[in-house]
Amino acid sequence: MTNKEKARERREKRMQEISLLRTIPYSNHQRWWSSENVAVVTGSNRGIGLEIARQLATHGLTVVLTARNVDAGLEAVRSLRNQQEGLKVEFHQLDVTDDSSIKEFCCWTKQTFGGLDILVNNAGVNYNLGSDNSVEFAETVVSVNYHGTKNMVKAMIPLMRPSPHGARIVNVSSRLGRVYGRRNRLANVELRDQLSNPDFLTEELIDRTVSTFINQVKDGTWESGGWPQTFTDYSMSKLAVNAYTRMIAKELSSRQDGEKIYVNSFCPGWVKTAMTGFAGNMSPQDAADTGVWLSLVLSEEAVTGKFFAERREINF
Repeated sequence: MTNKEKARERREKRMQEISLLRTIPYSNHQRWWSSENVAVVTGSNRGIGLEIARQLATHGLTVVLTARNVDAGLEAVRSLRNQQEGLKVEFHQLDVTDDSSIKEFCCWTKQTFGGLDILVNNAGVNYNLGSDNSVEFAETVVSVNYHGTKNMVKAMIPLMRPSPHGARIVNVSSRLGRVYGRRNRLANVELRDQLSNPDFLTEELIDRTVSTFINQVKDGTWESGGWPQTFTDYSMSKLAVNAYTRMIAKELSSRQDGEKIYVNSFCPGWVKTAMTGFAGNMSPQDAADTGVWLSLVLSEEAVTGKFFAERREINF
C-alpha cells in the first residue's frame, strides 16, 4: 500500500468516526445553549455555510443565515424550514467586504437579539479549480477571505454576549494556509518564523504580508516572490486568516471569566461544493462537523487560538 493509499484509508476511517460522533446527541450537561442563544454564520446560503447553519439550528440554537444576494439567502432559509419543522433560522443580507453592510447588520442584530453568542466566519471565494493557479482575482480573494473575516470579528466582538460558557468565534480556513506546510509554504524563513511566533504576530505584520503579495501580483513579480505554489491567492488569504485567528485569540485571552471569547479556525477539507467544482472528497455534512463542534464545545474543554481539522488540533 502506498503512502497516499494509507493516508486515504486513515482519512476515511476518521470520517467514519466523525459520522458516528455526530449521531450521539449532546447530553443535558453538555448543552450550555438554548434557543435563546444566537449563532451568526456568514456566507451561508449554500455549501459548508448552509450545512453549518443547518446543524446549529438542529441542535436548537437560533441561527442567522447571511448572504450577499437576498433572494439566495431567503431561498436557503425556506429550504431549511422545509427540511425540518421548528428550526429557528433567520436571514439578513450581509456583504463582509462592505463597511455599511456590516454596520447595518450589526444594528439589526443588536435590535433583534440584543447580541450574539457564536460567530462562524464562513464567507469565502476561490476562483481556481484543478491545477489552475491564476491570480487574476487575487485582490477579491484576499478582500473576502481575509479582510472580510477580520471585518466581522472586529464588528461583532462588541456584540458578543457575556456568558459563563464563553462566546465563540470560528473561522473557516484551510490547510493550504499553513505557515509550515510541507508542500505549500512560504519560501521566506524569517517571515515564516514571525508569522508562527505569537510574540511577533501583529495585525500590521499580517496586513503587510498580504499587501506585499497583492502588490507583486499587480506588478507581475509574484511568481518569484516565494509565495505558496498551489492556489496561491487562496492559500495566502487563508494563511492570513490563520495568523489573525492566533493574534486575536491572544488579544482576547486576558478577558475575565464571564466575558471570555474563544477564537479558533478549522479546515473543512476538500469538499463537494461549488467552490471545488463538486470535485471534493468530503460531504458538506462531514466538512461542517468540526466548525459546529468548536461552536458548541463545553467551556471547560474549550481552547483558543488553535487550528483544527476533523475534531483534532493540527499545526498552523
